[in-house]
Amino acid sequence: MAAKRDRLYRKPQRPLARFAFDEPVAAVFPDMLARSVPGYDLLLELLGLVAEHHWQPGGRVYDLGCSLGAATAAVHARLGGKPEAYIAVDQSEAMLKRCRAELGDLKAPLQIHCADLREVRVEKASAVILNLTLQFINIKDRLSLLRDLRAGMLPGGVLLLTEKTAPARASKNRPPSSPDPALHEAFKRAHGYSDLEISQKRQALERVLRVETAEAHRRRLRRAGFTHIYPWFQALNFTAFAAVK
Repeated sequence: MAAKRDRLYRKPQRPLARFAFDEPVAAVFPDMLARSVPGYDLLLELLGLVAEHHWQPGGRVYDLGCSLGAATAAVHARLGGKPEAYIAVDQSEAMLKRCRAELGDLKAPLQIHCADLREVRVEKASAVILNLTLQFINIKDRLSLLRDLRAGMLPGGVLLLTEKTAPARASKNRPPSSPDPALHEAFKRAHGYSDLEISQKRQALERVLRVETAEAHRRRLRRAGFTHIYPWFQALNFTAFAAVK
């Protein structure tokens, strides 16, 4: 299915609905990501490389919050048919309709499920992907989710977590630990979004997306039982971590 140009917020919307992964968003999602997430194509390429680096034979690949399946495709480009199965999960049927079309030619065992990822039982996982997904989960549920995911992973398996991160509060003796969020808005302007589009999308997302600092994510991953945690990608306010069991 060909992607359309993202023009969802170019006109004033009153009232402004909360952001949802519905059919209008699914139709423009690749364009939305390319113009909203700095370095998204490189992020996907590296995601595949990191998954391959930590690959455990006989394992499965779980893509939780898979949207259109781009992360699954990126890992498949590196691992091919090695995994026992690729398991893609999303709660949006509109996204999964397009995901099935995008991954229809995948030459490997593939399962696609419409479900709340908090209810998915992960087993024999060599790689678990949360690519811009955890930020949409209630903060109080995040630790228990990560613990459940780790429990279903093979020893040496990797959790690949990508998140939009908030800047840590600066102090007199500690400079900001991440870029000014205004740089992200400048990135979107440079890619053709108007101030109205940026403002309306930000307000719509604020109702469903809760960002945290990179250090908050590291602390939670440690509490979940991961002992080897490292960042492998950062572009403006977007950070990706690998957490190894």
